Formats: sequence, C-alpha cells, structure tokens
Amino acid sequence: MAVTSVNLSATIRALGHCMQHASFGAVKLLTDSVPYGLPENAQWEPIEPLRSSRAYSDFILQKLAAHVATSHCLLVQWDGHLINPEHWRPEFLDYDYIGASWPQFGDGHDVGNGGFSLRSRALLEACQDPQFLRSHPEDLAICRHNRALLEGCGMRFAPRHLADLFSAERVGDPSCSFGYHGVWHMPSTIGMDAFWEIYVGLDDRSTVQHDFVQLLWQMASSGRGAGRSFRMIRDRVLDAVARRRIER
Repeated sequence: MAVTSVNLSATIRALGHCMQHASFGAVKLLTDSVPYGLPENAQWEPIEPLRSSRAYSDFILQKLAAHVATSHCLLVQWDGHLINPEHWRPEFLDYDYIGASWPQFGDGHDVGNGGFSLRSRALLEACQDPQFLRSHPEDLAICRHNRALLEGCGMRFAPRHLADLFSAERVGDPSCSFGYHGVWHMPSTIGMDAFWEIYVGLDDRSTVQHDFVQLLWQMASSGRGAGRSFRMIRDRVLDAVARRRIER
C-alpha cells in the first residue's frame, strides 16, 4: 500500500516492484490524482490532497486503518520497496510494527522507519485511541512518543536485529534485507540509469535534497555523471529559490 499526493509515477513504480516479488491480499494506492499506469490488480482509492508531509502523517495516523482489510499492511513510499523476497521471514508477522532501525537512538526504542514498514491493522486502529498523541513524523509518533501506550494495548514492536533483516535504511545493506527505504540506496539497488529516469520525473525533490551530497557523489562517479550532476545542482538551486519565494 502507498499513500501520496506527490511523485505519483515513482510511487506506482515502487508498488510494481513489490508486486513482481510477492503476492498480496490487496494492493492499494491512495492518492488524489488519477494514477495512470497502475499495475494490473492494484486498486486506486481516491483521497483528499495531502498538501504537506505533516498532512501525510495525519492521514496515516487517523485514516489509514479504514483502507486496510487484511491483518497487516506493507506500507511503501516512492524511494523504497521490496527487493529480496527470499529474505522474507514468517516471524515478521508476529509483530504489529516492523521497519528499519534508527541508529541515532540507544534506548531500545529504535524500530523504526515508516517508509518501508509492516504494520498490523490492530496497530493502525490503536493509533486512533483518544490518548494517542499525534505528531509529525508519524513513525516517530508511533515508535517513540506513543510506544508505551501502544505496548500497553498489546502491540508488539519487532526487535532491532529482526527489523534490520526486514529493511535497510540508515544502517544495513539492502542486498541482505527484505526491502529498503532511502533514495541514496536507489542507484545501487535499481541501477543508476533507472534511478535517473525516476529522478527526472519527480515533482517533489525534498527527499533528494536531504541526501544531496551522497547522491551527487554517486552520480559523479557513474557514466554520464557530469551532465547529470550539473542537472542535480541546477535543480537544487531552483528548489531553494522556489522555497524562498513561498516563504515571503
């Protein structure tokens, strides 16, 4: 399942990657725009436009449960997807939440990233509890700010070692995990040319800008790197100018 109002083509492509490697009870794209090129057997469920990343978090926390009829939901974004089906483990389904671990936390509440995550419907419903304190981003709201509340409701979070087998993000090797999240992994997981095809079609490059230096280094080291690197630098400047105009 994916929820978005931006980078629609890239999101559809990520869903397609997942569908190539696994059979799902349902595959749904929740978006406000008509999704041309949606894979066969995938369903479009229209939603109101999500005009910010905070609006995305609010939707996941408040409304996603109503769109899930299966016991669990694999949530993906445009910059992450399933890549190694042979690394699937049945015990993933023993937990209500599993996503790549966060290396910056050392208190045991370090699982995990929501960009490629497996969540039970029970957890999605528990997030609607009146005592749940909604905040942005939604994965931190679930896995840290409200974790005690959710565990008190019987929700189980996967341990770090299992989460890293499920997904790679800031730590881990995508070749050794079931899936991954993070635009900086894309050149190595899908190939530089495939990544570039996705990049030039993006209408929201905020995630790319966050990891710009790492991506630029990878681009400069590849074939045709000079022209593509120049394009990325130009896009970064234009995006910065556009943001300043909006803030005025």
